[in-house]
Amino acid sequence: MIPKDPVMLLSFMNMRLRDFGMDLDELCDDLDVERSEIEATLAKIDYHYDKEQNRFV
Repeated sequence: MIPKDPVMLLSFMNMRLRDFGMDLDELCDDLDVERSEIEATLAKIDYHYDKEQNRFV
């Protein structure tokens, strides 16, 4: 289960991206969540996925 709060979700996603070495698509598949939902939630707090850094910035 992933956090519902956007700030907690940001921390959770960046930690998982960093620690497990997956890109966003792989992580979303692993967590069985929709990438678009994650991106929409984090866009509400002005964070967007940066593929080069493999994290939300």
